[in-house]
Amino acid sequence: MIRQLPLLLILLFLNLAPLVGQSTETIVENIQTEAFENSQLEQIAHELMDVIGPRLVGTPQMTKAHDWAVTTFKKWGIDARNEEWGTWRGWERGITHIDMVSPRVVSLRGTQLAWSPSTTESGITAEVITIPAVEDSIAFAQWLPNTKGKFVAVSMNQPTGRPDYNWEEFAAEGSFEKMKTDREAQIKAWQQRIRNTAYNSRTLNSALEEAGAVGIIQSRWSNAFGANKIFSANTKTIPVIDLSLEDYGMIYRLAEKGSKPRLKVVSISKELGRVPTFNTIATIPGTEFPDEYVVLSAHFDSWDGGTGATDNGTGTITMMETARILRKIYPNPKRTIIIGLWGSEEQGLNGSRAFVEDRPEVVTGLQALFNQDNGTGRVVKLSGQGFLHAYEYLGRWLEAVPREIRDHIDTTFPGSPGRGGSDYASFVAKGAPAFSLSSLSWSYSNYTWHTNLDTYDKIVFDDVRNNAILTAILTYMACEDPEKTSREKAVLHTNPRTGKKQEWPTPRPPDRSGGQDKK
Repeated sequence: MIRQLPLLLILLFLNLAPLVGQSTETIVENIQTEAFENSQLEQIAHELMDVIGPRLVGTPQMTKAHDWAVTTFKKWGIDARNEEWGTWRGWERGITHIDMVSPRVVSLRGTQLAWSPSTTESGITAEVITIPAVEDSIAFAQWLPNTKGKFVAVSMNQPTGRPDYNWEEFAAEGSFEKMKTDREAQIKAWQQRIRNTAYNSRTLNSALEEAGAVGIIQSRWSNAFGANKIFSANTKTIPVIDLSLEDYGMIYRLAEKGSKPRLKVVSISKELGRVPTFNTIATIPGTEFPDEYVVLSAHFDSWDGGTGATDNGTGTITMMETARILRKIYPNPKRTIIIGLWGSEEQGLNGSRAFVEDRPEVVTGLQALFNQDNGTGRVVKLSGQGFLHAYEYLGRWLEAVPREIRDHIDTTFPGSPGRGGSDYASFVAKGAPAFSLSSLSWSYSNYTWHTNLDTYDKIVFDDVRNNAILTAILTYMACEDPEKTSREKAVLHTNPRTGKKQEWPTPRPPDRSGGQDKK
């Protein structure tokens, strides 16, 4: 052993030598080289989106995703674990098959909503009726018995299935304006129709369920070809089905014109009781300031109409790829790097709100948090989130970022503190310097945000690679900065609507027992 010791020291020195005294320029160059030549983005995106699929809180897929992330981090030499922070209603999506069986036979495009009650294996076959135009709630209550044994269509029939940009490009002069005027009148009439029932979009389904309807049919069009928003069912015993705009419109017209369409719906799901829910937390220990932290932040959960590719698979793989690159290029950071993949962001930032309650030492020691959560595009906006001196340190860190990346980014200093929207707001509310890396749209709000089209093929990997490089460099600079970041808050502006001075957001508690009726 004594004879082997010098050799081991020499080998150790040779392994560490390339990392000692490297310039910022060299580290940045090595980060870029690793990101371009050895990228794992496509592979981990495939494993997460195609193999595991959507990550609705409380589902087996969410658990599989957490376990996969831990395994992947450990494969890269990064310690990781799943930290339980609460429980949720356990539910598992099965098959959905929808057929119109009268007045003709055709299979329809649609799916059950999240947490929808299951049909039997043989399904439900029944007529579809629509919400009538009634004068008041008394008239609606008198009509409600008509729903017994029926499917009820609860969405407005869209006057066009073409997005506005399509009309602008091709419509004859005046035709587009006429369509918009007619559509606005139809929307107002429909809103009044619903108001006259004395219910709203959150309570109507329950009223129909109690009256004996066998299922709810809706179509929440996302104003884009083929895209529908897919959220939760809000029923206890009957299924809620979302149909494509095209199929819903056909069914609605048939019902309105007296053809009495009949559907057969098979939508299978399983209730799994109360299940634990987690954050996945990975850690690269700091060498000089281990009690100071740089956090790479992304929410891990998704809705389940698609596979959660751009909300927030792209944020997730950005932070995972950033961690992989740094573990290889910068394995001994001065500050501790934490990668937080949060659960149940979609239901109110619950995972990150639980983390700031459960891990106060991270909040206290936070040097900076970088969060990405609004699609696949390259980062184009960075706000100081109301921290008065954010320009000094963020501006200094950005100087290290290559110009071809940095020049795309508009900065706002000191900016205003985030009050929701994504997980950085959980930390901002605690007065900790947390920042959103806001990305280019790529038609995110219409085509992929919470829709059935949020799938692997919508990822723009060149832009995601751009974001991984940016995040890695910012993280490196934040770790190396000899100064602790300032938390001094800017004086907030007066709210122009209320005339009152804005106040810093206050922390909100997480829902640690979600998905249950708390009325």
